[in-house]
Amino acid sequence: MKSSATSDAGPMAARAGRWTRRSGAFVCGAIVFVGTTLEGRVARAQSLDDAPAATTTSADAGASDASAGTTDASASTPSASAPGSATEVTEGPRSISSASEGSSRPSTAANVTVSGYVEAFWQYNFNRPFNGQTAARGFDTRHNTVSLSNAVVDAAWSLRERVSGRVALQFGLTPETYYAAEPRGPSAGAPPTGLGREVWKFLQQAWVAYVVPVGRGLLLEGGVFLSPIGPEGMAIKDQWNWSRSNLFFGLPFYHTGLRATYSPRPGMNISIAGFNGWNSVVDNNDDKSIAAQFTYAMSNRLTVSALYFGGVERPFGETNGRGWRNLFDTWAQLNATSWLSFIVHGNGGFEPVFSGEATGRSDWRGLQWWAAGALYARAQPFRWAYVAVRGDVLVESIADEPLASGGVPDPSRRPQVIFFSSDRVAASRVASVTATLDLRPFDNVSIRAEYRHDNADAPIYYDDNNLARPGVAPELIGRRATQNTVTIGMTAWY
Repeated sequence: MKSSATSDAGPMAARAGRWTRRSGAFVCGAIVFVGTTLEGRVARAQSLDDAPAATTTSADAGASDASAGTTDASASTPSASAPGSATEVTEGPRSISSASEGSSRPSTAANVTVSGYVEAFWQYNFNRPFNGQTAARGFDTRHNTVSLSNAVVDAAWSLRERVSGRVALQFGLTPETYYAAEPRGPSAGAPPTGLGREVWKFLQQAWVAYVVPVGRGLLLEGGVFLSPIGPEGMAIKDQWNWSRSNLFFGLPFYHTGLRATYSPRPGMNISIAGFNGWNSVVDNNDDKSIAAQFTYAMSNRLTVSALYFGGVERPFGETNGRGWRNLFDTWAQLNATSWLSFIVHGNGGFEPVFSGEATGRSDWRGLQWWAAGALYARAQPFRWAYVAVRGDVLVESIADEPLASGGVPDPSRRPQVIFFSSDRVAASRVASVTATLDLRPFDNVSIRAEYRHDNADAPIYYDDNNLARPGVAPELIGRRATQNTVTIGMTAWY
C-alpha cells in the first residue's frame, strides 16, 4: 500500500514542488524589492536628517556663520538660502518664539541617569546647648533631635557624547547651612538681587557642558558647581565619616561660574575656572574669582590634587578692606591595600588687610593668614563594615577692626576672622578628632555611629547657659571651648 500510494502521487508532487519553488521565488523577490525600497527611503531620510540642509556656497557663508551656535538646528532645519535643494522651504518666515534652537527629531535621544539619596541622623551634644544647636559644624547641627539631613534627586544627561547637563535638587537641614553665607546684594544695605537664598537652597548643583573636539576633548561647563576644594564632598555615602572636618566647614561649599577642563592623558585633569566668588551665586562685589586645579589618579592606588583659588571675597564697605584672598589646597589618597586607605589634606592662604575702606582709606595693615591640615584613615575588617578615624586642625591669624578716625578706639571694634567666631569672640585655632563605624548590610545602605570631640582656643561652642548679654541675642552666645557629640545616622541611595 505504501509503495503504490507513493507512485500515484509522484507527478502531482513534482508539479506542486515546481509551483512552490516559483511562488517562493516570487515572494522572496517581492520582499527584497520592498525592503530595498524602504531601506533606500529610510537611508535618504536619515541622510537628509543628519546632513546639512544644502551644500553651502560662498554666497551662503554668511548664513552658515550666523547659525554656527545652533548646529543641531542647522542640521534639521532647511536653509532658506538654498532654493531648489532637496529640502527647500516653502512656508513663510517664522517668529522668533517658534524658531527651533535645537533638534527635536524623535530619533535624537539623550542618555539620562536619575539618582538620589536620603540622609537622616540623631545626635546628642554633651554640652546640652540651650538653643539645640551644635556649633561650628558643616551640616550635623541639631542636638537631641532626629533630623532629615538631606534628600536629593539628581538627574544627569548626555547627548551624542558632546553635550551634557546635570541638575540636583535638595531638601532638608543641609540646605539651610549650604546657602547660609549667600550674599543678598551687591553692597552693604542694598536690597537682594536675583533670587534669594530661600530659593537657591533647594538647588545643590546645576550645570551644562560641551566637549570641544580639540585633542582628547576640551570640556566646557557653566552653572553652579560643588566646590572642588578638598577631598570631602556633599553626599555622606561618599565620605569616610558622617560629620565633615573643620576644613570642609570653613571652606566654600559651591561656586557659580565657568570652567574648562582638559585631560592630556587618562586619569590626569587640568582645569581653570572663573567664579562669582567664595560661596556665591549672587556675588557681594564686582570682582570675580579664579581657580586652577590639577588632579591625577594613578590607577586605583594613588590620587593627588593641587588647587589654587583667588579673588576678592569681602563685600563692599568692608572696614578691613577687600584684599585679594589666596587659597592653596592639596591632598592625596593612598589605597595601601584592599582593606586599608589613607588621606592627607593640607590647606592654607593669606589675604591683605587694609583699614578704613568704608571711609575712603586703604592703608596697608598686614596679612591675615591661615593654615590647616587633616589626616584620615579607613580600614575594612569585614566586607560589610568600615572603621574610619580623622584628626584635623585649623589655625588662623586674627585682625581687629581698624581704629576710628584720629586713632580713637572704636567701641564697635571686633576681631575679624575668615572662619570661626561667635559674637565678639573669635577662635584662632579649632581642632577635632572623629571616629566612625560604618556598617553596610546592603550595597546601597550605610548605617553609621560616630563620636567626635571639638576644641578651640575661644568659647565658640554653645552650652546650657542661656544668660543673655545686654543687646546680644542669646542664640549668638558661645560659652565653652569644647564640645563632644555622639551621632547615629543612616543613608541610602540609588
